[in-house]
Amino acid sequence: MASESPAVELAQREVAGGPPGAARRSLAYAGRLVVLVAGLYCFAFGIMLTLKSDLGLGPWHVFHQGVSRHTGLGFGTASIVVGFGVLLLSWLLGVRPGVGTVSNMVLVGVFIDLIEWGGLLPSFAGHPWPVRLAVNVLGVAVVGFGSALYIKASLGAGPRDSLMLALARRLRGRVALVRAALELAVLIAGYLLGGTVGLGTVIFAFGIGPAVGLAFRLLRVRVEGHKSQVAGRRSKVEGREPMVDPEIVEA
Repeated sequence: MASESPAVELAQREVAGGPPGAARRSLAYAGRLVVLVAGLYCFAFGIMLTLKSDLGLGPWHVFHQGVSRHTGLGFGTASIVVGFGVLLLSWLLGVRPGVGTVSNMVLVGVFIDLIEWGGLLPSFAGHPWPVRLAVNVLGVAVVGFGSALYIKASLGAGPRDSLMLALARRLRGRVALVRAALELAVLIAGYLLGGTVGLGTVIFAFGIGPAVGLAFRLLRVRVEGHKSQVAGRRSKVEGREPMVDPEIVEA
């Protein structure tokens, strides 16, 4: 009996082994969307924890406030304008925007409003100082975890995280150090523009880098380096995680 063609054998294996390749890819993409949304919600929840601690704005919020004061733009509008500028800079440095980039710009704000309107978090302004400090530190940790989680979905990082990844690749630096340096630079610029700085600002500036670096290791998030970009693209085609220089993601 003549053997069947390779194409027929492949089709039979797909039918016997589960849904067709297109369906499997759709299910995998849907799973990545769930991870993306979950990560962005964690990100928003962490931001709300830091805000409710009443210990000061994070560096980027300080910068947005400073831009708002000097341009006459509203706080939210200044945040969007800064995000768009950061997105363009990241794109020029080699990080293309994706679904996650747009989702970050939209969903984080939506989730923050939902958390606020739903009363999910009380204000800790009148609580003892150690409680507010603990809430603030927890918020930074949750922001770091949310950042790593939605980046792991590989659907595109948000504007600010895209810039972090672009600089990590270009400088071949560790994500934790690059993120910390970026937050400090933004903090200084925001302060010079008249933004409000407090203890929570310092905690966020120094804590977000280690928080993101630790979350990257816990979730095994990988960032492609220059030497591994070709191997990374090949790995994506073959369905494997891209290889990477561990120094880029090590905190």
